[in-house]
Amino acid sequence: MGKSDFLSPKAIANRIKSKGLQKLRWYCQMCQKQCRDENGFKCHCMSESHQRQLLLASEDPQQFMDYFSEEFRNDFLELLRRRFGTKRVHNNIVYNEYISHREHIHMNATQWETLTDFTKWLGREGFCKVDETPKGWYIQYIDRDPETIRRQQEQEKKKKQDLDDEEKTAKFIEEQVRRGLEGKEQERPIYTELNRESEEEKVAFNLNKGASTSVAAPSKTSALGPNALKMVGGAGSVKRKESAHSSGQSKEKKKKSALDEIMEFEEEKKRTARTDYWLQPEIVVKIVTKKLGEKYHKKKAVVKEVIDKYTAVVKMIDSGDKLKLDQTHLETVIPAPGKKVLVLNGGYRGNEGILESINEKNFSATIIIESGPLKGRRVEGIQYEDISKLL
Repeated sequence: MGKSDFLSPKAIANRIKSKGLQKLRWYCQMCQKQCRDENGFKCHCMSESHQRQLLLASEDPQQFMDYFSEEFRNDFLELLRRRFGTKRVHNNIVYNEYISHREHIHMNATQWETLTDFTKWLGREGFCKVDETPKGWYIQYIDRDPETIRRQQEQEKKKKQDLDDEEKTAKFIEEQVRRGLEGKEQERPIYTELNRESEEEKVAFNLNKGASTSVAAPSKTSALGPNALKMVGGAGSVKRKESAHSSGQSKEKKKKSALDEIMEFEEEKKRTARTDYWLQPEIVVKIVTKKLGEKYHKKKAVVKEVIDKYTAVVKMIDSGDKLKLDQTHLETVIPAPGKKVLVLNGGYRGNEGILESINEKNFSATIIIESGPLKGRRVEGIQYEDISKLL
């Protein structure tokens, strides 16, 4: 076995001794060699390889400094990106983690004299966001990766699309309100002046909605007497009531039609927005996982608490035991017709209802909504997994 063999006892001892950080004063950056003591560093400086390296560096010292500065910057930013991401962190924390690596590039070989100068340079060049506080300098990495920029653009595009949908909904509602107001403007009454040709002439009023006229009829009113005036007044009041009743019905029809259109539009929008979580408190579920043993398999429980939308704390109906399970280990329970259910997904999510019938062929059910603004509505074709028995 040779003297310089990798597995010789001396080589192994040297590797064990060289583990960990040594003193910076005994490190040669040009040769990238760490010495363990002062004597070793002195011997290294007198060696021929070190002298050759110094001669090379003396020819173009700026080239070597630029190389070490670039390596230091790249390694520092790589550690900052991988370890801390885009979080705001103290620069000294990052530097301490960087120099803990035995083979790191030392700052005394770069163009920066102090860590503060390097931090300010990162801020000027746009690599990081830097700010000074009483506790020191803080840095925040700016991620310029094309994939990250693409994801941010997609998120902004999605947000803009959601805003466009909200604007379309608002415009639709404004259009319905405008149509309703136009119908009201057409029914406004028309007022005319009251003119009398002579002082002896009597005036008769026609109080139909939408018109008021004066009719001079001295001969007729004098011939018919006061009973005729009563009859005219009674007829006018009857017509006024009928016209008011008909206009009220037309307004009510217009309002109902506009409201129905808005409700149908909102329901259609909700129907397409389904979620991948369905757990709700106080519903009855069935445990389908076999990992808990036969004691709990296919047994029913009541959801007492929902954690993080996908996890539930359930209480067994027969034994009273409490378990914490994921929704993938549970399934909904369909009761007998006439029992209460809760809608867990889809456009009617969160509404209570009564199970009317079950379609076993299509694995769906028909319910009657019993809560919310849609109370009394009959909904067909709701899937089994979208409803569950309510306790």
